[in-house]
Amino acid sequence: MAKYEYSMDCLCHLSIFPLLGSVGSQPMRKRRCVTLSTQQLNIRNLVSYEKQQAPVNAIMFITTNGIKICVSPNQKWVQAAMKKIDQKRTTKGK
Repeated sequence: MAKYEYSMDCLCHLSIFPLLGSVGSQPMRKRRCVTLSTQQLNIRNLVSYEKQQAPVNAIMFITTNGIKICVSPNQKWVQAAMKKIDQKRTTKGK
């Protein structure tokens, strides 16, 4: 009986393995915002941002030091910071 259970267990692991392999072959998993900072950031220290809708609606700002900080997209300063970063991107591209 134990032999049968063991072989079934092996079959389950083998059937899951390709799924794990395909996920593991992706370059890197993106970091996701789970909690949001309530502090206003200095716009001059922000170089980029990413929008996120799940698991929470957020904007992830990336600082000049590479630090990622998640904030609520509904704040006026966040909208202003995103606009400023977009303007810098447009100016650099020209």
